[in-house]
Amino acid sequence: MKKKILITILSIIGVLVIAIGSYAFYLYHSVKETAIKIHEPVKLDAPHKKPVMTKENAQPISILLLGVDERKGDVGRSDTTIVMTLNPEKNSMQMVSIPRDTRTEIVGHGTVDKINHAYAFGGPKMSMETVEKFTGIPLNYYIRVNMEALIALVDAVDGITVQNNIDFTEAGYHFQKGAVPLNGKKALAYVRMRHQDPNGDFGRNERQRKIITGVIDKAASIKSVTRFDDILNALGKNVKTNMTFEDMMNIQKNYRNCRNNISEYEVKGTGQMINNIYYLVVPDKEKAKVTKMLKDNVTGN
Repeated sequence: MKKKILITILSIIGVLVIAIGSYAFYLYHSVKETAIKIHEPVKLDAPHKKPVMTKENAQPISILLLGVDERKGDVGRSDTTIVMTLNPEKNSMQMVSIPRDTRTEIVGHGTVDKINHAYAFGGPKMSMETVEKFTGIPLNYYIRVNMEALIALVDAVDGITVQNNIDFTEAGYHFQKGAVPLNGKKALAYVRMRHQDPNGDFGRNERQRKIITGVIDKAASIKSVTRFDDILNALGKNVKTNMTFEDMMNIQKNYRNCRNNISEYEVKGTGQMINNIYYLVVPDKEKAKVTKMLKDNVTGN
């Protein structure tokens, strides 16, 4: 099912624009037009101080990456939720995945539910406020990517190669262990598989992060204007973010080296049936670990 897969390739907005900074006048304006098209501000209930992102005083920033499967007449759910932090002083990028079944308070809805329901109930605003409560850190930005971006973005960068850990077949494609080249459709099948993976959703989320980093690395090496047109077209149709064009340009100029030092973590918990519904229950000790991990990268400690 489509709903099983959502890839938040738009960690790429934070780092794809890294790849496009200084190319041509034409390209600059193409990026600006796309940035305007995908810009969708969000007003959070608690005041948030805008981070300084200038070269001299660039501060760490935090971004919520939401992969959403939108269908006709349905706003969809965020089946992929990743908190990404960028620390320009340490030149580090951190990606913390929160499994979609994680049981938590849905801020602004008055319920305890699966974390991926926050988007269905209240869009990016409720998702940001719910994830802030769960992680204990403020979020500066969100990037919402529709599922259709997966095929388009992988094809736009002319395919990627990932290191595959298990041998499996999905949707008519066979994936052997080792280096596996992927086009858009194969990438979708690669992240779709879950039941053959002994790690279930955790294994699927690991493959999603491989796709994200693969696209980031490939996009950062592209110098073809035609390829950038394809990338920007894919983003324009499938992405929304509260980042402005100025924000993106500051990230491109002052956070570009963060992609060279990427750490990944998946929130851990125990699967439980509660009122006949499956949840991932995350213990307080694990939440505290995640909060410290994220705070360490956004405070520079």
